[in-house]
Amino acid sequence: MKPETSSLPLVIRAPVTAEPPSLQDNIADLDRLRTAIARSLPPSLSERALCIPFQAMAGLGRRFREAVFTGHAVLNVLRDRVEIVDFIEESEPVAGVALDLGTTHLEATLVDLSSGDILAHTHGPNRQMEYGADILSRIHFATAKNMDQDGLQQLQAVVVQSINQLIMELAESAGMAPETIRAMSVSGNTTMVHLLLGLSPYHLCREPYTPLVNSPDPFPAAEIDLQINPLAPVWILPSIGSYFGGDLISGILAGGLDQLEETSMLIDVGTNAEVVLGSRDWLIACAGAAGPALEGGVARMGMRAGPGAIERVRLDRDNWRLDIGTIDDTPAVGICGSGLIDLVAELYLARIVDLRGKLCRDTGFGSAKRQKFVRKHLVDTGDGLVFIIVPAENSGHGSPVVLAQVDLDAMMRSKAAMYAILTTLTSQVGVEFADLARIYVAGAFGKHIDPAQAITLGMLPDLPLTTYKSIGNSSLHGAELVLLSEEARKRSRDIGGKITYIELNVNQEFMIRFSGSRFIPHTDPALFPSVPVFRVDSSSEKA
Repeated sequence: MKPETSSLPLVIRAPVTAEPPSLQDNIADLDRLRTAIARSLPPSLSERALCIPFQAMAGLGRRFREAVFTGHAVLNVLRDRVEIVDFIEESEPVAGVALDLGTTHLEATLVDLSSGDILAHTHGPNRQMEYGADILSRIHFATAKNMDQDGLQQLQAVVVQSINQLIMELAESAGMAPETIRAMSVSGNTTMVHLLLGLSPYHLCREPYTPLVNSPDPFPAAEIDLQINPLAPVWILPSIGSYFGGDLISGILAGGLDQLEETSMLIDVGTNAEVVLGSRDWLIACAGAAGPALEGGVARMGMRAGPGAIERVRLDRDNWRLDIGTIDDTPAVGICGSGLIDLVAELYLARIVDLRGKLCRDTGFGSAKRQKFVRKHLVDTGDGLVFIIVPAENSGHGSPVVLAQVDLDAMMRSKAAMYAILTTLTSQVGVEFADLARIYVAGAFGKHIDPAQAITLGMLPDLPLTTYKSIGNSSLHGAELVLLSEEARKRSRDIGGKITYIELNVNQEFMIRFSGSRFIPHTDPALFPSVPVFRVDSSSEKA
């Protein structure tokens, strides 16, 4: 997805031609530069203060004179001012980094701020995982004294190191020096932003759950030792509260929910499932724990979408053959969320998983091929039944890739939570699923998921498949948009004033809906007319 460049990027290059000083015109060099730039600024910037940061003065003046007072000024476009930070040749690119600051994973792109082109892309782990796998454990680590170093400082240091590694990879890929990167935008949840900035997250998990800051002002990259140009502005997408971060604001920007006339929905599944419903006139949102089993946090063979992860499963019920696809077509080492959804949906349609989400070893009915398939793949380990997806000899680690009942139970909880979140949110405003013009599905979950399979499980509403649209990593795309567009930066600030947030932890309706969703597809099959319903005891049914 190429970001739009509908208005001013965070950093721009402005052409400058100034008369050299003389005895008749002995204005100081930097004053001369400021005057020349002021004459060429677009009307939208002409009323903002034009300033030169102290750190830029010496180098800026020298380069302006060396260029014989003709070239291009580099300007940071901030809300209340424009900063003159450098003077360069026309051929030098002006690029910025867009960063998705995830709890477990970081993803970044290097963006040409003049054209909007993506120059490079990379990703890697968030090394804070070494100090806690989840947000709550990191908050506790950050607010406790740990040997000779403060826990908060440790967490900030390792995430900055992780980001700097990505910066080096991006710069190398694009053939640039890291210090020539002129800007960075960051999209992350509220806790991750606090830890990046070295701000205490202590109150985020304690009543009344207030962040230290929701909308940090831009600051120079050198302030937190980011290895790009020291004066590059770092722009953090604003959050709304402890549980509604800039990553979800990014998703709204990327999907354009805040500009749509028709009611639509955004679903982003990561550590949590975050859902937004609304249009340009109103927005309502909530978040809940529907993500871990789909992100690899619960299922024994579960993993994030990466090389060797099973992402697609199909069962040929005519010939009773299992067809799987892995990311990068490498030998299977586990299964990611989309593969897990595919597998359980296929096993349900084959009546190997029943409506309660239980494995069924009913080898005595159906065709001979079916019975042979079940005997081959469904085995009793002594600790219960497991379904062998990939045998040990064909896997990437020498052990079978399996689905155990404990994994299936976790999957059922996640799928129930997902549908309960969606139905609770729509019921708050009296909207029916059929009223939705579009459902945007974000993240790795959205990139790989087959909506038809999710509908079979009762995870997503039974709607025409054209209703669903994958928008990839919406957190990253939103960060790209704010690099490139002042309009997007303004929208990100305005969105907060339009959103109503629903707290599910104290919502009794959610708990009731969750209980009703813990069957395939649901306790009320009328909600899923396209999905066949099988009796629990299927031994007398035909294959």
